[in-house]
Amino acid sequence: MVARTDSPATGHRLRDVETELTAAGVDAAAAVLAPHILRTPLDHSPRLSELTDRQVLLKRENRQLTRSYKARGAFHLISGLSEAERARGVVCASAGNHGQGLAWSCAQLGITGRVHVPRTTPRQKRDRIRVLGQGRVELIVEGGNYDEAGASARADADRSGAVFVHPFDDVRTILGQGTLAVEVVEQCRDQTGELPGTVIVPVGGGGLIGGMALWLREHSPRTKIIGVEPAGAASMTAALTAGGPITLEQVDTFVDGAAVSRVGELTHPLVRDLVDEVVTVPEGSVCTEMLNLYQVEGIITEPAGALASSVLRSRGDLLADGPVVCIISGGNNDVSRYGEILERSLIDEGLRHYFLVTFPQEPGALRSFLDEVLSEGEDIVTFEYVKKNNRETGPALVGIDLPYADDLAPLLERMDASPIHMERVPPGSPLFSFLT
Repeated sequence: MVARTDSPATGHRLRDVETELTAAGVDAAAAVLAPHILRTPLDHSPRLSELTDRQVLLKRENRQLTRSYKARGAFHLISGLSEAERARGVVCASAGNHGQGLAWSCAQLGITGRVHVPRTTPRQKRDRIRVLGQGRVELIVEGGNYDEAGASARADADRSGAVFVHPFDDVRTILGQGTLAVEVVEQCRDQTGELPGTVIVPVGGGGLIGGMALWLREHSPRTKIIGVEPAGAASMTAALTAGGPITLEQVDTFVDGAAVSRVGELTHPLVRDLVDEVVTVPEGSVCTEMLNLYQVEGIITEPAGALASSVLRSRGDLLADGPVVCIISGGNNDVSRYGEILERSLIDEGLRHYFLVTFPQEPGALRSFLDEVLSEGEDIVTFEYVKKNNRETGPALVGIDLPYADDLAPLLERMDASPIHMERVPPGSPLFSFLT
């Protein structure tokens, strides 16, 4: 879509609004995407509305054609390539969702592509990339994290001449992802009669929140925009603190859809200048929200998909007056991960605790522990000797689930009164991460 800025008689050129970081660019991208991308629902959440005393609406991008918003940016970029560029094919790096967006776009547009993913990408996402690509996309597993996969994809593009499709730090990607804001405002106004008071957006590299903020600041300037990123991959928070993008030395890849070690050169200033606040949430809180979304609303999300709504449990002070919209950014979750999700949630809620217990080498020691230390409703969920050989000389790792978080203090008192030596393994300690 091309817009004229000045009369040709003056010698001024035409400007392609789809390659400029403006609200008009987002509108132009929305026009391109409309025939191809699903307009996902905006659903009311009674649970979160009661929790916050606001009307909370969930933008369900987990129901997008690729079960993630990432298809918006990928399709917008690829659909605008020249015939010569299309002939060379496309390549990207992805933790999973961007790769699915690229694969689907390639199938729709008849273009070949390659997707480089790290070994940490869940199998479910790998399989979906293959299915969505319909034989046009090659999956390449390379590196232990997104950055290593990214380096592999960049080298591929340099070597082959394929067009590199960036997951967030490209104007065309940002504009495509920003089209979510157009739908949010239109749907919120239709359903509530109001513009959103607060929009809460998950943050990885910053493409989604940057694109949405571009459009919202012009069309709904009073809307408060909040970004949420995982505490173990808080690269945007680091960039805002440092005054520019910096590379995190360590990244927790659990929230794989937002586990980015360095935000974009384009996205950082958008967030800095247009977003009201960026906050972090612990990965365990994200897991608790994933379970709540599933058990109460019947919504399956991946960890990044639960980022936005997870902040409502602890940061109601962030909200402005009026409807609250949380972006459920994706639903590509591997069911094999639910064991870890439950574990992290229980730990975050204070319901699961681990101890190193050294039992006396005498008959009845374990029975004494069960009778004198544990109370009704407290269950042993893990019992494993630390030393695999000669187990009698080492402690046992004991995991205990409590009915309520407040039951921890009485349990610790009974442990102190017991002759059995017990040492708590505190969450966050190196020993805790090693043992669990």
